[in-house]
Amino acid sequence: MRKADLITKIAEKTGISKVDVLVSLETFFKEVKESLSVGENVYIRGFGSFVTKKRAKKIGRNITKNEVIEIPEQHVPFFKPAKVFVESIKKSKSGKKRKPAAPDNK
Repeated sequence: MRKADLITKIAEKTGISKVDVLVSLETFFKEVKESLSVGENVYIRGFGSFVTKKRAKKIGRNITKNEVIEIPEQHVPFFKPAKVFVESIKKSKSGKKRKPAAPDNK
């Protein structure tokens, strides 16, 4: 499912216009990114947590020049699904996939 498909589904199920759904979704993404960039985690009960993890510095190798390089420590975004979310996925029929949405030929 792509972002456009998600927006269409939400608009159909809620009756909200696609433009309003798009604005809401983009605002949500922006707020999650901003929160993580300042070190604040985002917790959504029943869905999961958007957190940052610290990767320690490590030694790497540039194979074209045969040089050892040091990769500095960095903070990377990470999504941890909630227990309820994981259980609901496990209970679903993993063998069955939803039919893909028909492409719009407009």
